[in-house]
Amino acid sequence: YDYASVDETKLDKAQYNWGYDPQNYNVPDGSYSTDPYKPDVRIREFKQMVQALHKAGIRVVLDVVYNHTFNTDESNFERTVPGYFYRQTKDGQWANGSGCGNETASDRAMMRKYMIESILYWIDEYHIDGFRFDLMGIHDIETMNEIRAAVDKVDPSIFMYGEGWAAGSPQLEADKLAMKANVEKMPRIAAFSDEMRDGLRGAWDDDTKGAFLIGEPGYEMSIKFGIVGAVEHPQVINDSVNYSKKPWALQPTQMISYVSCHDDMCLADRLKATMPDASVEELAALQKLAETFVFTSQGVPFIFAGDEIMRDKKGVHNSYNSPDSINTIDWKNKTAHKDVFEYVKDLIALRKAHPAFRMGDADKVRRQLEFLPVKDTNVVAFILKDHANGDSWKNIIVALNSRTEPARLDIPSGKYTVVCKDGKINMKGMGQVSGAELVIPARSAMIIHQ
Repeated sequence: YDYASVDETKLDKAQYNWGYDPQNYNVPDGSYSTDPYKPDVRIREFKQMVQALHKAGIRVVLDVVYNHTFNTDESNFERTVPGYFYRQTKDGQWANGSGCGNETASDRAMMRKYMIESILYWIDEYHIDGFRFDLMGIHDIETMNEIRAAVDKVDPSIFMYGEGWAAGSPQLEADKLAMKANVEKMPRIAAFSDEMRDGLRGAWDDDTKGAFLIGEPGYEMSIKFGIVGAVEHPQVINDSVNYSKKPWALQPTQMISYVSCHDDMCLADRLKATMPDASVEELAALQKLAETFVFTSQGVPFIFAGDEIMRDKKGVHNSYNSPDSINTIDWKNKTAHKDVFEYVKDLIALRKAHPAFRMGDADKVRRQLEFLPVKDTNVVAFILKDHANGDSWKNIIVALNSRTEPARLDIPSGKYTVVCKDGKINMKGMGQVSGAELVIPARSAMIIHQ
């Protein structure tokens, strides 16, 4: 949509921004069109883009930023009804839960109506298939549920998810906000799990501090929380989870499973920051291990574009206004890190082929996913019991080891086929293992089944 920080009439000069500074919510931004001076061009080209993606079998999610606007006093909202569309502090100042100068008041009738109608417009006019709500924690629960209900009348398969937090403290009671902790009050709306993300790569507030992936102990429970999809599970001890001391999802489909995204350092940069002396081979092994967690989690897997080829952003933490030299995907990496690319491609195929990894039902997850006891720190292992969720494979064991040496794991005695080992995946099988013990090579995942 149209955002304010790039002047679309001056495209001859270098301007960069991701567009988290809304001006006009219901029209595409002209800086992406071939002619910003002709209003119909941007509309037609946006529609052609969506149509081409649909023909290629790709659905389109729009990142929506209804939580604040670029301007306050001069904004369309303020000029329409002064003081109505934005929340204020007790002393009459503009509230700033967005960290960008204002926060919109979704809890007020006409702002709520605006958001619902805007979403429906993008669906009806541009055939958008999903919405990612920026700083969703600023909006109120009732508005998010009303949007979901309105969307369901059009197409229940349209996906809704968001950031379950705010940049500051919004001026609304905590129990009314669409925060991560309140996701259970918003069925069929998902939120990002920073528990799993930071359990894997380290806390967001210190780029040099690593976690499970680089061999730091104590993050196993936060990762287990993510593997079950943030739902209640008898083996997840929530007191030991990094951020959430109770499960917040009713269903695993309400949790976005991820290790990096556009915000913050991407995974390749974070691994370099936390392991500055690591070799390319070591970094590649940990990149594969991280994505194995994401794609074998019961949540909804999310991958940052380029993570599959170890994309970096030259160490830039927040590249929202960085030039192409920082934000571009360097496709030479696809040759340089072809093994990582193939591994992630095979992980996606594995998940698609095997419903055990995407049960979509909390009761099934509690019944059919069991964590196996491990002797060492920095090892997480689980079994998907019997033919979980009707899978053709029986007793799938996923073992993940971030130690610098092999780990030993007690498993139910039997004969198993190996499908993932040493940074390679082959669903047809890569040999057999027998007995009641499994040896997982260093810094890698192993997946076996009967």
